[in-house]
Amino acid sequence: MINVAFVCLGNICRSPMAELIFLNLIKERGLTSSFRVSSFGTSDCEEGNGIYPPAKKTLIMHGIAGKHVAKQITLADVKNNDYILVMDSSNLLDLLRLTCGGYGGKIYKLCSFTDNPRDVADPWYTRDFEKAFSDIRDGCECFLGYLLKEKPDAFGYDKTH
Repeated sequence: MINVAFVCLGNICRSPMAELIFLNLIKERGLTSSFRVSSFGTSDCEEGNGIYPPAKKTLIMHGIAGKHVAKQITLADVKNNDYILVMDSSNLLDLLRLTCGGYGGKIYKLCSFTDNPRDVADPWYTRDFEKAFSDIRDGCECFLGYLLKEKPDAFGYDKTH
């Protein structure tokens, strides 16, 4: 099983969008048994809140639905995940501070797996939820492609059941 956590600042826009998009991608490919997927915020400012309504609306417009409650990431969460995929450079720095620079081998910017590495701009500020969705979907698809190519043995259970 591959444990994947998506991380943004408050865990109400980008990281829950990424979590639900990625869950949808692996469901479409019959790979749900090979993953445990979660999302977190680097801040506790939104802890306990649901997904931000414009983010939820954007997901629904693309046929993706799901429930979510915001939570802040802890060092234990970092330790218990194989991949921590952050949305931007600020999230990356926050996690490096949290881990005192450790665990860098499992912390990546989500869009670093794409042909166009970039930050996923925070739609809380830009108000462009469609652009965030597009960037996140691109990152999730490319990350899944990376895993399928680099770790094909991790998907044996899904292929036989």
